[in-house]
Amino acid sequence: MLEQLQPKEVFHFFEEICAIPHGSGNVDKISDYLVAFAKERGLSVMQDSLKNVIITKQATAGYEEKAPVIIQGHMDMVAVKEEGCTKDMMTDGLDLRVDGDYVYAQGTSLGGDDGIAVAYALALLDSTDIAHPPLEVVITVDEEVGMDGATGIDLSGLKGSMLLNIDSETEGELTVACAGGVTVSAQWDVEWTQAEGTLYELSLSGLTGGHSGTEIDKHRANANKVLLHLLYVLEREIDLNLVSVRGGTKDNVIPRMASAQFYSRADAAQVQSIVSVMEQALREEWQQTDPGLILQCRELQDDGEPKDSLEKNDFFRLLSFFEKAPDGVQAMSSDLPGLVETSLNMGTVCLTNGGGMKAGFLLRSSKEDAKKALCAKLHKLVSESQGAYSRSSDYPSWEFRKDSPLREKMVQIYRDQFGKEPVVLSIHAGLECGILAQKIRNLDAVSFGPDILDIHTTDEKLSISSTQRTWEYLKTILKELS
Repeated sequence: MLEQLQPKEVFHFFEEICAIPHGSGNVDKISDYLVAFAKERGLSVMQDSLKNVIITKQATAGYEEKAPVIIQGHMDMVAVKEEGCTKDMMTDGLDLRVDGDYVYAQGTSLGGDDGIAVAYALALLDSTDIAHPPLEVVITVDEEVGMDGATGIDLSGLKGSMLLNIDSETEGELTVACAGGVTVSAQWDVEWTQAEGTLYELSLSGLTGGHSGTEIDKHRANANKVLLHLLYVLEREIDLNLVSVRGGTKDNVIPRMASAQFYSRADAAQVQSIVSVMEQALREEWQQTDPGLILQCRELQDDGEPKDSLEKNDFFRLLSFFEKAPDGVQAMSSDLPGLVETSLNMGTVCLTNGGGMKAGFLLRSSKEDAKKALCAKLHKLVSESQGAYSRSSDYPSWEFRKDSPLREKMVQIYRDQFGKEPVVLSIHAGLECGILAQKIRNLDAVSFGPDILDIHTTDEKLSISSTQRTWEYLKTILKELS
């Protein structure tokens, strides 16, 4: 499919990667593929118990005395698919398509984040005619679900202290600092009672969604937050009895859809009329950020399976929590104008009929104290609603380094190669550089990459021309680094 695209060697390996299922938590096959790749070429390779992979390659002639350079990315992708897509992303590869300047995957996310880093690295390791210093390629696992691979990897054997992290999605931007983050899980025990009335399903879909870090400042609708608020309001109109709720796919993705089932004695015409008014109000409220918003309610046929409804006191206890729970941007940076300092994403919610309620949040901040304060606020709200609270995948921010020879060299190369200045910035998203900086003394790191649109969604697209330009930039960096 991609054999005609340039750079040919990069897209060759990108297509091979896309043929292997490699969603977070499902990385055994892609990790073993990387090991086999290295062994076939006689390269030194290490695979740890987590399935992280480190591959090293000697310098080309004339570069033997230069300092080693670390090339770093992650092998896992956010594996999401469109509603109705039958692909099993645990076992199936992606269906790649080309549309003009873009590569995308039919019905699913593409995994350009961070498959393109792996493809660049493999193309370098496979090359015989690209000048470069000694290379240490570090490919981690499960970055998208808490940077577990970077946290657990042993880098004591590396000799390099300059790191090129290829995990940014805007060409011409050099990222030199990022926010830290923590995943929070909450759950509640509830009581159930016999349900009466007609069974309905309320669904919210068509939202824009996006990355909960880099796109949280777009103030897009969060399907979970909006739907739970609608249930809170709707109960006062039709006395609904909640059966189930499900929304979101990942804690680091702004949810695009959510749905709930409930019983009500109200007739279908009354319910539809109220929902229609709600949809119109939502469309007006979110017309700038979420023009595709759709709110629907349909009557469900009784399938003969008994369904209880949530006890009313528990309904109000839970919905009161979700009304109060923070979501979205919480504070803007006072140091860097326009940069989000602290945010929270209500990524997943699930109420299973007959079971309990669960919710997953991702908190980010460039300030450790602000991150801790937001965790404490959320913990307090969970405790007040009689829920259980837990934290995981707590990773540090990557702090700006005032003295960075690597950054200065990359700025100079970009200026010379493209005739314009790159953007040097900090981002409100998690990168592994902060964790790796704690493992490698005096690490000098920069993150960059080609244009990738709508990452973590089924609209994800990788720019072909930007991939080519970034490849040329990467080769020049390796050639000119001293």
